[in-house]
Amino acid sequence: MKCPFCGHDNTRVIDSRPAEENNSIRRRRMCDECGKRFTTYEKVETIPVIIIKKDNNRETYDRSKIEAGVLRACHKRPVSASAITQLVDEVETEIFNLEEKEVPSQVVGELVMNKLKSLEAVAYVRFASVYREFRDVNTFLEELKKVLE
Repeated sequence: MKCPFCGHDNTRVIDSRPAEENNSIRRRRMCDECGKRFTTYEKVETIPVIIIKKDNNRETYDRSKIEAGVLRACHKRPVSASAITQLVDEVETEIFNLEEKEVPSQVVGELVMNKLKSLEAVAYVRFASVYREFRDVNTFLEELKKVLE
């Protein structure tokens, strides 16, 4: 690792510890030439995932969009913030485990709905009504019957 102060190539690690909830490693380094210390972070590089929207437009994966949709569905429901975070983490893990560069938005929506169904029934129906674009009361009732079974 090159020293940011003097540019010398010979630096050494003097301390290493997990950071960001074990998602990266924080390394404290010291330059053998000038003796100054600096910190680096090592993180796994992920391949950006592209989401294919319903209209065939493509956009980069954005975790905050899933969070926003789940938060809206869980509004005024007895669902904790940690449960929402865990749900989004699980969905995100499943998306990355697909190991695909492009993932249809329908796949993401189904993953979210499957998780919401086991978390909170009303939140599930809210999310499904927007995601599946319920056009009338009958469509809504059909989905409710599935939940009640």
